[in-house]
This record gives sequence, structure tokens and C-alpha cells, in this order.
Amino acid sequence: MIDPEAPKNPIQSEALGEDEKARPQPADEPPFSLESDDLIDMMRRTVDRLHVDGTTRGDLKILSRTLRELRYAFKVFQPFRRRRKVTVFGSARTHPDNPAYIQTVEFGRRMTEHGWMTITGAGGGIMEAGHKGAGREMSMGLNIMLPFEQSANPYIDGDPKLVTLKYFFTRKLMFIKECSAVVCCPGGFGTLDETLEVLTLLQTGKQTMLPLILLDEPGGTFWSGLETFFREQLLRQKLISPEDIHLYRVTHSNDEAIEEILTFYRNYHSLRYVKDMLVIRMNSKLTPDKLTALNDEFSAIVVSGKIEQRDALPEELNEPEIECLPRLILHFNRRNLGRLRQLINRINDL
Repeated sequence: MIDPEAPKNPIQSEALGEDEKARPQPADEPPFSLESDDLIDMMRRTVDRLHVDGTTRGDLKILSRTLRELRYAFKVFQPFRRRRKVTVFGSARTHPDNPAYIQTVEFGRRMTEHGWMTITGAGGGIMEAGHKGAGREMSMGLNIMLPFEQSANPYIDGDPKLVTLKYFFTRKLMFIKECSAVVCCPGGFGTLDETLEVLTLLQTGKQTMLPLILLDEPGGTFWSGLETFFREQLLRQKLISPEDIHLYRVTHSNDEAIEEILTFYRNYHSLRYVKDMLVIRMNSKLTPDKLTALNDEFSAIVVSGKIEQRDALPEELNEPEIECLPRLILHFNRRNLGRLRQLINRINDL
């Protein structure tokens, strides 16, 4: 049954349960892993404690809806987890004859040619342009319920890769969790909110490092004006660190934006933490002299020891598809994230 307490909204949320049966579902989900039993038990205990705590009905509704939204979103995205995806943010008010719209269509098309999928908010404007360029097969959408009825654009509407959510915070989580790059086009308060949140997550280490491109339309000054503010206000007043400037790139060129994304993954593959050690997976090993150069240049962000090159750690054997990749392992201070981005750049340059 559809949740009777859900908003009376013609945009049907795909997080409500029985309504999922009305549309095609992602196929071939992996079986539930017994390794996760402890987490499921913990979630059950947390639910029991909510009852013991006398949690109000309003708070329970928020928790219930959040869990259902995320569960369904995870289900939709799961079959595409190993596909590189770029999230595109931008205004829903941008018209098809606007240079930014035309530029975004071209960007989506070219990323598809490189095998990348495109995620947008599924509405009109820049979001529509990203999906138009990528095409339905290579598009994924995260729509939002709004009082003024933001409907999905025709390039993703009715597609099983579209999820409609009630809460902005669950939507933003999925935007960032599921992508390997973020491109921000000109937009309003919502776009600025999304852009600054990504920057904050990167700066604080709450988001795995990825390329963040602030893409102006040809000849535009939307993002270059914001960067001027960053430098003249935030950096000058020491409200950010000089290396934080390396967490993003401003450009008005699709060529430069695409090159920034593809170059980021030229040798760097991914990273994870194992206990207090940062593990950087690479596509190719570094020679001993290049490893020495890395240690000389980035010793200040290593708490103890040095950057070492090793094979996969025992804790990583639950990812067999990347077990063969070489690793760099270091005791990173988890503070200088801008320098970590520079370290990744250097790995790719070497």
C-alpha cells in the first residue's frame, strides 16, 4: 500500500513500497551478505530504542521516510555501482536557447562517448540538458517533490533509473555518494547550496576525493566571480587554506572540464581508509624514484613513517575486482585535504 501519510503529490515517490511494483526494477541484485548481519541487528535495536525513548510520531515519520527513500535509491543505483558517473548541477530555469543549456547538452553527449553516465536532478533547464546529451540509457535521475510540482524531464521520465525523493538531504547524499565527478553549471540558491556542500565535504574529508568543476558558459563569469570572492575574502582573511583552492577548478570550456575529469583517473583509481592508514589504489605502479619524489614532496601530510607501495591489504579482499591494483599506503593526517588532492594530481602526472 502507498503510505497514506505521504504528501498528496502527483509525482509518485519511488520510496513508498508497493508502488515499486508498478515500474521495471533493476535486475540481478547480489544476494544479501551475512557479513552485514551485525549492521541489520544494530538497526533493529535502534528502532526498538526509538519506541523505548517515546519518540514522537513526527520524528518517526522523518526517520521512516528517510530509510525508505534511501533503501529504494540504493536499490536503483546498485546495478550501476561500478560505472563511472558524473553529477551535473545547475538551474532548472535555463532555457534551451541559453548557451549554458547548449554547452551542457554537449558535455553530457561527450561524457557518454567516454563511457560515463550522467546524474542530474531530473528537472528542466540544465538538468534536462545533461540528460538530453547523455541519452536515456546513460542517464540517472534524482527528482525532488516540491510544492510547485517539479516534474521529470522527458529524457528520464518513466525510466527505472529515476528516483523521486521528498527530502533534499537524502537527494544530495545520493548525488555525491554515487558519482566520480561533479560539474556545477550556473544556477540559483539550490545550485550554490549543492556546490558549497560538495566543497565542504571535500575540504573536511567527508567525501572521497573527486574532481569538482565549476563550469561557466563560454565567456561567462558566474563561477569566476565566485572564485574571486573565495580568493579576496576567504583566502585573504585566512578562512580557508591556500591548498583548498585546488579542491575545485573553474573553466568555461567543455574540453577543459572533460580533461580535468579524465586526467584525475589516469593513474589514480580510488581510495579508502583501513584503520588509520589511507590506501590509494592506482592503475599502474610507480617506479622507486617516483615514489621517492612523492615522499620528498608530501612528507608534511604523513603523520608517521612514509608513503609505501604495496599490494592489497587483507582488509580489502572484499573487493576482488580491484584486488590486483597496486596501492600507495600512508598514515595521512586527515587534515590537509587540499594537499591530498595535489598528491593525487602528482600520481597522475608521474
